[in-house]
Amino acid sequence: MKINDRLKKIGDLVDDASFCLDVGCDHALLSIYLVKKGKNIRVIASDVALGPVLIAEKNIRREHLEDKIKVALADGLDSYSEGVDTIIISGMGGRNMIGIFKRNLSILKKVKTILLSPNNYQKDVKKFLCKHGFYIEDEEFVKDKKFIYQIIKFSKGKKKYWQKDYFFGPVFLKKKDMLFYEYYLRELKSREVLLELLPKNYRLKRLLIKREIHLIKRELS
Repeated sequence: MKINDRLKKIGDLVDDASFCLDVGCDHALLSIYLVKKGKNIRVIASDVALGPVLIAEKNIRREHLEDKIKVALADGLDSYSEGVDTIIISGMGGRNMIGIFKRNLSILKKVKTILLSPNNYQKDVKKFLCKHGFYIEDEEFVKDKKFIYQIIKFSKGKKKYWQKDYFFGPVFLKKKDMLFYEYYLRELKSREVLLELLPKNYRLKRLLIKREIHLIKRELS
């Protein structure tokens, strides 16, 4: 069963013997990849929409993995089951992810690993989870067609980060691979365009964008 590069990269960051909750599982492609590639991995594949859940069930039956993947029609973390130690959410806005976690703070105390690939507001997601007992264990960029995505692996524990770490990502700053430069060159150009379009009376917003432009230029130089 074919899986895109983004989901594959997420799957490769999941530890063996994990019990995962795959939130927004869509057709369960990631869930299936996880149990086929890893050792003793179990998954709850959850989605809020009935259509994807029915297709997920069909795909799981086709692969004969009903004993390792359970499907749930549920919103957010409502399908959490005792023993789940890893939460996976991909392809969702960062603020939506934060909203899901805010509604389920007690669950954050029970899991040890969170794997996320937010479409935006990555800095806010990092700040929120690091405030609630996690640190950033790993970060990866993945290019899928013309888009570049961030994938962030959080683990239970505490580390001190500076604002620059949240903005760029502490692991990304250490790796600084080619996708790092490509991603932040795009971010730089988008901010420069936005600055040109913003009215002059948006002083605070313009100041924030100017600071971010300066920060990115300094890091890429």
